[in-house]
Parts: sequence; C-alpha cells; structure tokens
Amino acid sequence: MAMTMKLNIVSAEKEIFSNLAEMVIVPGVQGDLGILPQHSQLLSTLKAGEVIITEQGGSQESIFISGGLLEVQPHVVTILSDTALRASDLDETAAKEAKERAEEALKDQESGIDFAKAEATLAEAIAQLKLIEKIRKKRSGH
Repeated sequence: MAMTMKLNIVSAEKEIFSNLAEMVIVPGVQGDLGILPQHSQLLSTLKAGEVIITEQGGSQESIFISGGLLEVQPHVVTILSDTALRASDLDETAAKEAKERAEEALKDQESGIDFAKAEATLAEAIAQLKLIEKIRKKRSGH
C-alpha cells in the first residue's frame, strides 16, 4: 500500500476535499508543484488552475482553485482558496461570460475600473476554460 497524507482543500464557502492522498499537484505561481507524503514543510502562493489529486488507491480527481495558499506539513497538506470547485462543477458558459466581461473592462481605458482585479478575473476565467477543455479531451479520448 502506498504512503498517504491528509489533504484538505478549503474555499471561502466550505471544505471541498478532505481525504487521504498519495500525491497532489498544485499550480504554484512559479510553476506546478508535486507534493508526496513526508514532503518538507512548505508555504507557497498558488495561481488559478487545476489541483490534481491522486487519492489512496490511485484514482484521480481534479479541483479548480482561483489561487490561494498552500501549506505542507509532513503528514498534512492544506490548500486555502477563495474559490474551489470540483472540475465536474465548472460552468463553461459562466466562465466564458466572465472572460468576455473582463476583456471588455480591460479594453475600456476610461472606465475607472480596477485593472488588477479585471486581470485576475480574466486569468481565473481562462484557467477554468483550460480545465474544461482538458476534461472534454479526456472524455473524447484525444
């Protein structure tokens, strides 16, 4: 039996995932990070993207996060994110609409918008759409 660690993924609204995992891959700001049981202690910021979980027994699950913080202890990994959704719960239409709104806001130089917030919204929408596309390709066998 493979070694495991406790993995907790928590959003601002609720706990999304709390179970044993053999491995987790997270979207670090400077690149993806792979975490195995007994990893050295670590704190890191995360960007919007896919968290890939290899659960005890080998099955995989994907969870979208909007960015956040990663804390690694020898036997417990915690991910805190404003938004965390199981990949199956992503809404492609809503993500496309959010992307279009953010792009329009960034084009309008005189709107007085918060450009950092619009750019973050755009990055989150693009990350969601990439994960939706990845899932679609897996299902179709490509």
